[in-house]
Amino acid sequence: MAKSTKAPWKRSAPRKAAGKSAKKLTPAQKATAKRSAKRAGRPYPNLVDNMRVAAKSKTKTSKAAAGKKARPKAAAKKAKGKSKSKATKKTKRRPARK
Repeated sequence: MAKSTKAPWKRSAPRKAAGKSAKKLTPAQKATAKRSAKRAGRPYPNLVDNMRVAAKSKTKTSKAAAGKKARPKAAAKKAKGKSKSKATKKTKRRPARK
């Protein structure tokens, strides 16, 4: 699929063009969009925030449908513990300037 050069707010809605009704964001998705807007300094989410959240959930569901197996909880805990110990890397101290 080719990337469009038009800004998202200038493009027509693809679902509307196909004659389908728009899909609503879930309350969790709305909260995520609101958080990203707050981080960017906006009081409420814009179209780009909403599109990012919708696309993110779309990729998660398509990966699950593709047959990706989730790790068992024990394996997930084991991997989580290992990454923590490696993340705390000590740095060398520089000598004080005179």
